[in-house]
Amino acid sequence: MAGGKPYVGRFAPSPTGPLHLGSLYTALASYLDARAHRGRWLLRIDDIDTPRNVPGSVDSILTTLEAYGLYWDGPVYYESEHPADYEQALSELQRPGLLYPCTCSRKTLAERPGRHDIYPGICRNRTVFPTDRPYALRVKSDGRDIGFDDRLQGSIRQNLAEEHGDFILKRKEGIMSYQFACVIDDHLQGVTHVVRGFDLVDSTPKQIYLQQLLGLPRPSYLHVPIIIDSHGCKLSKQTLAEAVTMRNTSAVMFRLLELLKQEPPVGLRDASCSEMLEWAVRNWNPEPLIKIHAIQPEMIEESVDSGEG
Repeated sequence: MAGGKPYVGRFAPSPTGPLHLGSLYTALASYLDARAHRGRWLLRIDDIDTPRNVPGSVDSILTTLEAYGLYWDGPVYYESEHPADYEQALSELQRPGLLYPCTCSRKTLAERPGRHDIYPGICRNRTVFPTDRPYALRVKSDGRDIGFDDRLQGSIRQNLAEEHGDFILKRKEGIMSYQFACVIDDHLQGVTHVVRGFDLVDSTPKQIYLQQLLGLPRPSYLHVPIIIDSHGCKLSKQTLAEAVTMRNTSAVMFRLLELLKQEPPVGLRDASCSEMLEWAVRNWNPEPLIKIHAIQPEMIEESVDSGEG
C-alpha cells in the first residue's frame, strides 16, 4: 500500500524488438512484487518514440509474457493513444513559465567545454517561440534537492540544476521525452509502485520533480539490479542482446528466480512456470538484492537454452 491506496504496479517495455533476458528479469520482479502485495499488475507499451518502434514487437512482447505466465490485469495501455494528455500537461507547465523553447543542436552542445550531460542554459531566457525552425521544450530546473528512499537502493538525493540542468520534455521532432511521458502515464494508470532496473534510478529525481510541478502523487520506487554481459554492458537491444528463448521456459524461469536471489528449491527445477510463479509469489523477498546495482551471470546462454521444450 502507498498512502493507503491499493497496490498498482506496471511493466512498461518499448516495442523496439523482442524481450531479452534483462527485460524479462525486470518484468518478473515487477510481477512478483505486485502479486505478493495482492495488487494489480498493468502492462504499458511505451511506443511514443515511433522512429524506434519495430513492427511485430508488440505481439512478440505479449506472446513472451504469456509464455512465461506473466499475465497482466486489464487492457494494454499504449502511449501512442494519449497525445492529448501529454499536451494538456505541457500546457499546465507552460502557463507559469516553466517551459522554454531550445534550438540548440547536439553538435553545438558537444562542442562546448565542460560536461555535456548538463544543459548550460543557452536558451533559458527565450520567451518567443520560433516559427522558422524546430525547437525542443525544456523545463526549468531550480536549486532544490530531490530525494527519495528507494526500497532497495536506500536514500538517493540529487540537485537537478547541478547534476542535470534544464531537461527536455518534448523533442524537436514533436516526440515527448521518456521522463515526461512516464510521469503522465503512471498518473493516468494510477500506479502506486514502480519496480524497474537500476539503470533508470537517475531518471527518478527528474520524474519526481515533474510530479511536484504538476501536483501529482509520488509512487514508491524499487530499482532492481540490471543484468550485464561479460563486457560489463547492460543487456539491451543496443548491445544486441538475444531474444528470450521460447524453447525451455521453465529453465529460464528457474534461472531468473536464482538471479533475483530468491533461492528456488531444487525440486522446482522441473516444474511449470505457473508452479514456479505460485511459489515465488508466496516467498517473494527482494532484500537479498539490497544495494546491488548489476548482476553478471555466468554462462547465461548455456544455462537457459539447454534441453528441449
